[in-house]
Amino acid sequence: MALRDQIIWRSGVVYIAIIIVAVAILARIFIIQFVQGTKWTEMGEEYIYKTDDVPANRGDILSDDGRLLASSIPYYSVYMDTRSTGMDQHTWDQGINGLCDGLSKIIGLRSAASWKRDLTNARRKGERYYLIKRRVSHNTLKELKELPVFREGRYRGGFIAESENRRIKPHIRLASRTIGYLTKGSSGNVVGLEGAYDAELTGVSGSVLKQRLTGGAWMPVNDKNSVEPRDGNDVLTTINVDLQDVAESALEKQLSRHNAHHGVAILMEVETGDIKAIANLETGDDGFYHESYNYAVGESTEPGSTFKLASFIAALEDGVVNLDDIIDTGDGSVKYYDKTIRDSKRGGYGKITAREVFEKSSNVGTAKIIYENYKGRPGDYVDRLYRMGLKDKVGIDIKGEGEPLIRYPGDKYWSGISLPMMSHGYEVQMTPLQVLTFYNAVANGGRMMKPRIVREVRYHGQTIEKIDPAVLNPAICSKSTIEKARSLLEGVVERGTATNLNNGIYKIAGKTGTAQIANEKYGYKHGGRVSYQASFVGYFPADDPVYSCIVVVNAPSNSVYYGNLVAGPVFREISDKVYATHFYKEPASDDNWSLPRIKNGYREDTEFLLAQYGITYEQESRTAWIKPVSSDDTVKMVNLELIQNLVPDVMGMGIKDALFLLENAGLKVKAEGRGKVYRQSVRPGLRIDPGSTIKIELRN
Repeated sequence: MALRDQIIWRSGVVYIAIIIVAVAILARIFIIQFVQGTKWTEMGEEYIYKTDDVPANRGDILSDDGRLLASSIPYYSVYMDTRSTGMDQHTWDQGINGLCDGLSKIIGLRSAASWKRDLTNARRKGERYYLIKRRVSHNTLKELKELPVFREGRYRGGFIAESENRRIKPHIRLASRTIGYLTKGSSGNVVGLEGAYDAELTGVSGSVLKQRLTGGAWMPVNDKNSVEPRDGNDVLTTINVDLQDVAESALEKQLSRHNAHHGVAILMEVETGDIKAIANLETGDDGFYHESYNYAVGESTEPGSTFKLASFIAALEDGVVNLDDIIDTGDGSVKYYDKTIRDSKRGGYGKITAREVFEKSSNVGTAKIIYENYKGRPGDYVDRLYRMGLKDKVGIDIKGEGEPLIRYPGDKYWSGISLPMMSHGYEVQMTPLQVLTFYNAVANGGRMMKPRIVREVRYHGQTIEKIDPAVLNPAICSKSTIEKARSLLEGVVERGTATNLNNGIYKIAGKTGTAQIANEKYGYKHGGRVSYQASFVGYFPADDPVYSCIVVVNAPSNSVYYGNLVAGPVFREISDKVYATHFYKEPASDDNWSLPRIKNGYREDTEFLLAQYGITYEQESRTAWIKPVSSDDTVKMVNLELIQNLVPDVMGMGIKDALFLLENAGLKVKAEGRGKVYRQSVRPGLRIDPGSTIKIELRN
């Protein structure tokens, strides 16, 4: 074969091979593009792009006057996309110096020249997710957004901010169990208002598209399908912060004095059923008292003598006893089958009126009234209790309400002694809140109100749902019986077992209770010791009731266990405080008007409040944080200087602003007291040691 023919043949083979390869490539492209396109698109999105949830800001839980009980503080991680597709070289060249000067002043950490060097190197390397700073506060974020380049936004300025929230309770322990918490996961738990109103507080999550970068980091990208989250709603409760503080302080003092295991105090508004304070304290391993369980709502126990009111109302309503009837209590003991019921007074009270039976809290007298009049028809007595609503839960929003127990004749555990035992508060079980709801109905003229702990649901200050007071039972008995019952309760304080609560300023009505606590295994007595539950429940002022209150102290161990001595003083301290602060206030005179005391803090919040009250103010500068100074009829905004990496001055601030600044500065905070900061353990202006602890003390 000639050389020319060999060259042509070999060239033909090469051309044919190239054509075959080209056809194969085209065929493969066709298959990938049109046949397997969906598959590869999904795989590409899975490994290169992903859609993440953007959690909504959780709503606040507020006290009755709008103060924060639980809130979420936002923090941000700030990044820069140095190669954002919308950022041209002109924007970079014109703004980089101003940007770096601003970062040096706001963020600190390094000089302006150092920031410029690092950002320039990052841009040269094409970094799409360069970290500026983590845990940036909302106020700092607003300042960063105003810097050159960053002010162009995400697309043209490469500014990226990712948010996260931290839940705080500004008043620390105050009503903490009632406020509650959430723990997620398969073994998670929902507690208190955080759990009951989780759906309202949570809001609606948004979504954002993220792109995987070299090194495994994920960067948010602009996408028309991204959805902004909707903030959660706020929950306005009936809790009064000041009264809650009084209830907890009074209860803790008495628990410590009597070395008790745990105790409860609840304050309720008579007309509405609003819970103004609800305290639950239990001794911990550290020897201090903590809110670890909501005994007020969840613990159903034998109430003891406070249940006698229900027995007397039943007997009065059925007409089987009059208050001036004579009851022979004998030597203070009476036996039914194998059970002996005794009075606390040795030797008994002898023959006394039915009114005195109640006022002196005679177990024997109460048992005789109920047993002798209902022994042939016990169902009538229990039916009367049922019609009062005592066998039903009160339906408070918080989860975990204890089940009331009032047996019916014929039930498994009904016996010959059930009737006399039930008459004075044994073989029945109720929670402190259920007992208070019943007494509140007596104070309210027989109208039983559902305990209300949330008044409104709001969104950004606008009311979207009002929760009106609800009636559980329009009339637990007749008006005439209610009047007699109220006179009995007044007599307990004036002449009976609670005369230590009597005072010459306002009248208290109520009932003492001292019950033995039954152990599931050993009964009422174990190892020669008996555990007691002391209680006092009532209302005030007795002649025109406005508030009702119950105090229960469980297992006092210092040999004093009667309700008037253990629980009564807590009731009196709470009622005194309420009476002193919520009754007969003289209206303020315009002649004595003066500028309010204003806390140091965030400028925009202060300006908003001053504008609401029409108070004029002057300002030295537009800095975010200020010290207001009142002079004559004007407030002057003095600049509060905050320097990065130096301990901020939080003196005169409220707890929320102080926590915000200190924790964003990298400090761990321990706070004591309430009001505004009057002492901080680390002097302002010192260099911050990240992770160190600072203690702040607050007072009104």
